[in-house]
Amino acid sequence: MQTEHIATPFGRRPMTLALVKTQFESAGIKKGKSADKWKIYRDACDARSLLGLRDRALAVLNALLSFYPETDLIESANLIVFPSNAQLSARANGIAGTTLRENLALLVQAGLIHRNDSPNGKRYARKGRDGSIETAYGFNLAPLLARSEELALMAHQVAEENRRLKVIKEKITIARRDIRKLISAAIEEGASGDWQSIEDGFVAMISSLRTAKTPTALGEILEELTLLREGIVNLLEDQLISQESDANADEIRQHIQNSNTDSINELEPSSGNELGGKPSQGPKLHAEPIRTFPLGMVARACPQISDYAPGGRIEHWRDLMAAAVVVRSMLGVSPSAYQDACELMGPENAAVAIACILERAGHINSAGGYLRDLTARTRRGEFSLGPMLMALMRSGGRNLRSA
Repeated sequence: MQTEHIATPFGRRPMTLALVKTQFESAGIKKGKSADKWKIYRDACDARSLLGLRDRALAVLNALLSFYPETDLIESANLIVFPSNAQLSARANGIAGTTLRENLALLVQAGLIHRNDSPNGKRYARKGRDGSIETAYGFNLAPLLARSEELALMAHQVAEENRRLKVIKEKITIARRDIRKLISAAIEEGASGDWQSIEDGFVAMISSLRTAKTPTALGEILEELTLLREGIVNLLEDQLISQESDANADEIRQHIQNSNTDSINELEPSSGNELGGKPSQGPKLHAEPIRTFPLGMVARACPQISDYAPGGRIEHWRDLMAAAVVVRSMLGVSPSAYQDACELMGPENAAVAIACILERAGHINSAGGYLRDLTARTRRGEFSLGPMLMALMRSGGRNLRSA
């Protein structure tokens, strides 16, 4: 290591180990290395957010580079420029002296230049008899050459992040538009469901966009909006399919009666007397299971239910329904209450309801009574699982509101 390349600043300006490190790196530039100074400058401009630089600092850097006579920074050449503050200010769009000094300090702190101060702090060059510069005091541009590849990589990183940010914002805009129009259509045309609660959840997500600036934060909001959109689409799809099926209800019921093999009795074998219900007046009719919400959304909103699933994981709807039977018994929900929910909501949705109740078990006095109330509200068209799931997702399962 060539120790003569290490220079301390003049006057009261302090020396730091970061400055020492920068000078070590500058002294170790590969022999014969060269790079286009304006290409390096453009990379520094693109990477300014990572470097912690503002536009004024980049204007000062531009002025400094303009005092270097060649287009390429060359390792073997003199890379020290020595303009006065007046000259720098003139080439930096006439910025004030105080602002100039502040931004020079920022460039030094960012490791793009370093000072090579004279004994009296003045900037000048001493030439030899042949007219070539023997010694120069001013600002050394060697760090720019030493970090040319790093700056190019940083510029690429920022460009990729900006591209990713643009894509996420585009997807958020489309998701917002879809959700807004779907909710409006559902309310205007009288689709069943607690659309006011869904609307409130949507508004809460949109309000969080004001403070979300990073791709990670915006990505989380996009994920929530996507799940909400999927839930709304599935909810409307179930209703539209149900309306279409009503035209041939007798045929469908006969088909279900003869072919359905996925009733709740598969999960919890019992007789009518064991269920505590009224004696059977004939074969019970089971509607085709309604899968209103994505299984991944349910697992995210209700993580505790996976502890009771086979193997401790929810990978299929049957895993969720099997876990719900275990949880139903643990919570003290009667078999009859659960079977009523399965018959009205469908086995999948009844299992989702149990998973939601499990998340709030400590705040519900009677899990069985609560499930019967949800079943009754479902029968009247006053309840939807969507707002309940979204409330659990937003609060991490802590603040379930009645949907």
